[in-house]
This record gives sequence, structure tokens and C-alpha cells, in this order.
Amino acid sequence: MDTAEMQAIADTLMRVVTPDMNPKQLIKAVKAQHPKVSKKDIVRAAFFSIIANAEGEHGKVKNLQAFAIAERTADDAA
Repeated sequence: MDTAEMQAIADTLMRVVTPDMNPKQLIKAVKAQHPKVSKKDIVRAAFFSIIANAEGEHGKVKNLQAFAIAERTADDAA
């Protein structure tokens, strides 16, 4: 995945994430706009978005952090 694609997915994540969203809903929302993206790339874009938006959007960043860590941990356990 190139930088432009990661930025596009990160932008989508910031647009669609809400406090009550579970990981499956977030993945589904991102895949609706980026149908060919993998779950792994969504998680990478979430970490990218956390870093890029750390100074602002604290609520969204916190939700993305919880998602990214949970999904990364789930992938490592599998």
C-alpha cells in the first residue's frame, strides 16, 4: 500500500469512526469506500491516523487507538 492510499484510508477512518462503533462495523464502513483494502491495511491506516491526528480530534483518535490495538492483538493471537 502506498502513502497516498494509506492517507485516503486514514481520512476515511477519521470520517466514519464513532464512539459506539465496534471493529466489524468500522471495517465494513471503510471497505464500503475502499473495497479492495485488507483488514491488515485498515489497521495500519488506523495507526497512521493516530499518529497524524494525535494533536487534535482526541475522541476519534482514542477510538481508533482502541480499534487498532484490539485488531493487532487479535491478529497476533491467531
